[in-house]
Amino acid sequence: MTKKDIEERKFRPAREEAHDARNNAGTPQTQSAAYRLAFQDTEFLLREDLRPVRFQLELLKPQLLMDEAQIESTFVFYGSARIPEPDQVQARIDAAATPEQKRIAENLGAKARYYEEARALARISAQYPVAENGGRHFVVCSGGGPSIMEAANRGAIDVGQTTIGMNIVLPHEQAPNRFVTPELSFQFHYFALRKMHFLLRARALAVFPGGFGTFDEMFELLTLIQTGKMKPIPILLFGKDFWNRVVDFEALADEGVISHADLNLLTWVETAQEAWDAVQAFYHVDAAGAEQA
Repeated sequence: MTKKDIEERKFRPAREEAHDARNNAGTPQTQSAAYRLAFQDTEFLLREDLRPVRFQLELLKPQLLMDEAQIESTFVFYGSARIPEPDQVQARIDAAATPEQKRIAENLGAKARYYEEARALARISAQYPVAENGGRHFVVCSGGGPSIMEAANRGAIDVGQTTIGMNIVLPHEQAPNRFVTPELSFQFHYFALRKMHFLLRARALAVFPGGFGTFDEMFELLTLIQTGKMKPIPILLFGKDFWNRVVDFEALADEGVISHADLNLLTWVETAQEAWDAVQAFYHVDAAGAEQA
């Protein structure tokens, strides 16, 4: 008999208690919010004082569900929510109402090939062999949104595999892309907890052209590795021309605010196959998916 079996026999399950608690006598006392079970009282859980509890819940829920799904490691995809897939490029350019809108549509359209590269890389990653104990590695994980994130989840679905989406509540209405596996579709309130879950299981990370969110996520990872808070993993940057235009990495090193050795944390790639080859080289993985000593 397991410890869980003993505890379940000793104590009545909380699920049953919660069900019975809803069937109260209807007196002024039982109708008061004070009488509700604490874990059934949403207004109580949303109090400012309960923020540490909400942090813990937001850490635990995805952790437990991914443990149950036997997800041992992930391949995380970061990138813009605005880059269109190739067959939408011309329609967006044609829909532009001003020269400025047209310029932006053309700039984003020029990056549409990265949608296909993200999708192709996800297809490769999603087919990584399942371990003998049932553990799954390099499971495709994205922010659950559109564009590059959609492409990643879509690539995993292309080959019949499950895929993770980590969405976040935003002021404007939005929903996870349709390719996220429903049982692995998570919603976060705290950016910090979302970013932690991106990295807790990450075994490789692909970064595509993107804006503030992509910068935030990428530089946090670089900082964690640079400071020794996290072991190195492959960080694959797609679009060297884009990144060197918007961030002068060499200048950071030349100015002395980072070391030149820190630049080795980045691996420049342009295609899905280049990215996967770099991951295999990092982990010394052979063609069958076995890691070499």
